[in-house]
Formats: sequence, structure tokens, C-alpha cells
Amino acid sequence: MNNRIVDIIKMEPTKDLVVKGWIRSFRANRFIALNDGSCMSSLQIVIDPDHFDKEIISSLNTGASIEVKGHLIESQGDGQKTEISAIEIILIGEANPEEVQKTILQPKNHSLEKLREQGHLRMRTNLFGAVFRIRHHMAFAIHKYFNDNGFFYMHTPIITGTDAEGAGEIFRVTTLPVGENNKDDQNDFFGKPTHLTVSGQLEAELAALALGKAYTFGPTFRAENSNTTRHLAEFWMVEPEIAFADINDDIDLGEKFLKYLIDYALNNCEEDLNFLNIREKKEQQQLPKDQRNELSLLERIKTVSENKFERITYTEAIDILLKSKPNKKKQFKFPIEWGIDLQSEHEKFLVEKHFKKPVVIVDYPASIKAFYMRRNDDGKTVAAMDILFPGIGEIVGGSQREERHDILEEKCEEFNIPKEAIWWYLETRKFGTVPHSGFGLGFERLLMFVTGMTNIRDVIPFPRTPNNAEF
Repeated sequence: MNNRIVDIIKMEPTKDLVVKGWIRSFRANRFIALNDGSCMSSLQIVIDPDHFDKEIISSLNTGASIEVKGHLIESQGDGQKTEISAIEIILIGEANPEEVQKTILQPKNHSLEKLREQGHLRMRTNLFGAVFRIRHHMAFAIHKYFNDNGFFYMHTPIITGTDAEGAGEIFRVTTLPVGENNKDDQNDFFGKPTHLTVSGQLEAELAALALGKAYTFGPTFRAENSNTTRHLAEFWMVEPEIAFADINDDIDLGEKFLKYLIDYALNNCEEDLNFLNIREKKEQQQLPKDQRNELSLLERIKTVSENKFERITYTEAIDILLKSKPNKKKQFKFPIEWGIDLQSEHEKFLVEKHFKKPVVIVDYPASIKAFYMRRNDDGKTVAAMDILFPGIGEIVGGSQREERHDILEEKCEEFNIPKEAIWWYLETRKFGTVPHSGFGLGFERLLMFVTGMTNIRDVIPFPRTPNNAEF
């Protein structure tokens, strides 16, 4: 079995090593930069051209895959501690240099748009290799955190008859003939209207009310015709739910969870994060000074790890914004008054200018939040919370769920949600109802924060957006 480069670069010199990978570059007919995707670093392969067939040497083109047998020795050059002195090279898959020149595999800087156009190849670049290795580590860390803290992983349905958010922007699932305006839902596969899920929350609540603590982590779908840097038609959500827990327990869980994920990234993705940090610094230098981030990528990440999250009410947030210099100078695009849904510019000010650390806002107006959020005693607000991060804004949205059957029924009427559509959800409040809470974390939003990528399409391997399902 061949060795992975991530392990080889940590080894002491040894004989008889086998490694497989793709050629990143071949210079002076002597030095091959070989990468197998296991880490950012390439392994230098040194060959003596006099000892190899000319046909083999001519096939060592950028993008080609090879197997190398040789000795791991101390490197005589700069940039690496060790290198492989090649004894045998086997060509696995060729790469025509003329064809390579037409692709993003050629060793030069490419725009992110160009990289998206060749989504089938972009994972083989340094940038996206780093991003998707971090994506793996973050997914693993999510499961590890919940497993280590007594949560049970639930696979909630991808096809559902319930729209948890009441958003209406859903992908319909049907087996009825294409192109016909057929509304006979009884003859459809499930005998009723169904769609791709927008959230696993309602089903995760059922699990929490039986098992105590549960979470779901899977794909969710929104049919919003939004071509923005922050929206996808298919994205992943992390949704924990905890029984016998109020809104403060929910906030505590959110803060502990996010700090754990950030620390995991810092401890397990050092090489990739350093690469992304350097990349962002170079990009920031191209921007006008007033548009640059005040903190580097690594500094922003560490603000989460090193600071206790600031906790304020929605009313306090509005007061801060009203008294702020940008508001007095009329620099905010959106007006500020109690009852508005906070915009990204407002969140950015609170996190990056006022508190300069993550912020938790709690007790939002009931009118701008979902039906399932618990009504507070004031009758105007609900026990909802958002966690705001620098550079991102809202990264977590959650609430204490309304556990009182009569009030939940009232809220269904207020939000025009048919009781018969969620009868099973309402019924859980009849049999041993308990206070319970949970939140949703957009996985791609988290990855944007950790990697510094500014377009959500660049933190998911195969982005689904309007008019785009190519790869």
C-alpha cells in the first residue's frame, strides 16, 4: 500500500517508499512536485534523467498521475525537509500538456469565477483542496461534539409534507406527468403535496422529546431565485434540540458548540488555515483601505475562541444602533426602529465596531420570528436568539420552542398555518410537554467564516443555484 504525503512529510529518512499522486509541476527535467490531496504540501521527487526512459520523462506533465518508488532522503534544497530520490516511476494516467493549458490545472492564478466554471477540476487546486479539507474536519467536529456530549444523531426526512419555516419557497416533489398543470394531489405518489425539506427542526424536536438531546445534520433546500454570494438552493444545516432547556440553555449550547468547532479548526487545520490567511491578506491589499477587514482571517477566528460572547436583548441592540455615529450621520442604508428585522449592516456594526467580538441577541419581536418560538410574558417578544459573527453576521438562529399547546394553537392561527398539516407536532404538547430549545447553524456560513471565502458557492463542492446544476 502506498503512503500518503501528509504522513511522509513527517517521516525520518527511510528506504523503499511508494507514493502515488498528481504532478503539480516538473522543472529542469529533474524535480517533480507531487500532491495527493492529503495535505497542502507537495512532495518533491528527484529523478536522475539519465536513469529513466525518455518516454517516461516526456510523460511527466502537469496533471498526470504517477506511482513513485524510491528512498526518502534529507533534502539538499530549500522548502522541504525531505524528498524522494526516485528509483522507479510508473505512469498511471497521462495528461496532454496542450489540453492542460486550457484548464485551471495549469500552474497560474485563476479567478474564482474561472474555477467555478471548471468545478470538476477545482478540488485539485491548492485553494479548494484547503477549503474542502477544512469542510471535512468541521463536519467531523460537529459529529464528535454532539456524540461526546450525549446527543443522538437523527436522520430527518428529505421529502416532507411540512414547511417548518412557512417560507413558501420550496421544491415540489411529484411523480405526476411533467408539463401538466395537474393538481390532483391524491393521485400523486404520497397522496398529498410534498417537497424537499427546508429544515429538519420539527422532526428533531420529536426526537429530543423522546431521547432528551438530539441533532440532525443534513441537506436542506430553498427554491429562492437568489443569485447572491450568500444563498444556495441546496445547503447543509446543523440543528440540535434539547429537552428540559430554556433559551439561556440554548445560548450556552450555541456558544460552547461554536467555540469547540473553532478550536478544532485551529488545532487540526493549521496548514490550510495559514495558506488561506496569507491568501486573504494578499486579496485585502488590492482593496481600498476603507473596504479592508480590520482583522486578518486568523485574528477573526481567534476572536471567537478567546472572547466570551456578548449577550444583549433585541431592544438593547436597537438602542445601541439608534445612538450610534453611523445612524446619527445617516450612514445606514436601512432605517432603525423597534420591530425591524436587523440587516447585515446593523449586525456588522454591533459585532465589528461596537463590541468587537461575537454577539448574541435575544428576545426578538414576535412579528418577525417563526410560529414555533415561545411567546414571552410581555406578549410582544419571543424567546428567540441569534448569534452574530464578525464578517458573517447571523451564523446561528434559535429559540426556546413553544411548549404550551393552547398558545401554539393560537400562533398557528396568527401565522395562517393549518393545524391539520402539523397535527402530530401539536400533539407532542399534549403528552408530557416540557420546555425545550434548539437552533440551526448554516454549515456553509460557518465554513465561510473559518476559510475567509466570501462567496458561499466556494465552500460547497457542487453549488446549486438558479440556472446552475452542472457538476
